Amino acid sequence: MAQSATLPANVAGLTPLPVAYSETETHILYARAHSGSKKANAKGKDAEFPEGRTLFLVNVPPDATEREIIQFFKSSGTVERVVFDSDSMQPDDELGDASESESGDENAHGDAADGEEPEDEERPRKKRKTQRSAAPQIIPLPSPPLRTLRRTGRTAHVIFLDSSSLARALAPPSKPRPWPVDASAPHGLAHYAALHAALRPPLDAVRAHADSWMAHFEWVQAQARQASKYRRGEAVVDADGFTLVTRGGAYGKTLGGGVAVASKRFQEEQSGRRARKNKKEKKEKDAFYAFQIHEKKRKEIIDLKQKWEEDKAKVEKLKQSRKFKPY
Repeated sequence: MAQSATLPANVAGLTPLPVAYSETETHILYARAHSGSKKANAKGKDAEFPEGRTLFLVNVPPDATEREIIQFFKSSGTVERVVFDSDSMQPDDELGDASESESGDENAHGDAADGEEPEDEERPRKKRKTQRSAAPQIIPLPSPPLRTLRRTGRTAHVIFLDSSSLARALAPPSKPRPWPVDASAPHGLAHYAALHAALRPPLDAVRAHADSWMAHFEWVQAQARQASKYRRGEAVVDADGFTLVTRGGAYGKTLGGGVAVASKRFQEEQSGRRARKNKKEKKEKDAFYAFQIHEKKRKEIIDLKQKWEEDKAKVEKLKQSRKFKPY
């Protein structure tokens, strides 16, 4: 926005800091000393934003980088680090847990690859000596340094090395200070041109990245199979040379896979299923053709006539014996 003639010394407890983008355009930053809250103290935020040397900024430019903010406050003192509000939304402990889990998985794969058995393993297994292979490295796609575009009106915390630097940063400037542009990251239209090129890497780079990623995935799957308690298709043999067999559900299986022994209940279920299937197929074949349907109907009519004749003979026999009383 255009620079106004005079700026107030304080706006809602914030000190205006004019920034000169050009000779005619000025941007206003609003700053104050950071003060912790009870909620922040309970979560341990004081260690992240120490009071007395942390500057709270409002209306940070959406394309500002950490290096530009450090250069802007270089005249006030040495800046230890800059934390944007969008970067602090994800807690650090989650990242730590993820890294620990990844390292734990790698250790588990490494122990399995060395052929060592876990202590809590109940059933014996054959020890196999294998050499631990290094994980294939994933070739990353080319990624040029780009700016992180944030929403307008974002905030940031600037942590200085001492409290005197914070006091100098909050002093109202006599005139707008120029905004330092980071030359390492494209600015303006060059940023979008670099982003367009980064989203369309060359095919050779994409092929190398895909091949390295698949090689790493296959390596992880191989390590997982080696780390599994029982390997599929490999039976577990005890010290006397006998194959260990156990009953599991409808099947009896050897430990680790291999040949399975069907149980009696499973065999009975299979035989009953086959008998029902054969009966159904036979029933469908009896009335499959048209002549079969006609023969079936003709036989039903003949059977009805024969039964009627038999019933008629029974009635005549009852009449002769004078035992028939129709009314």
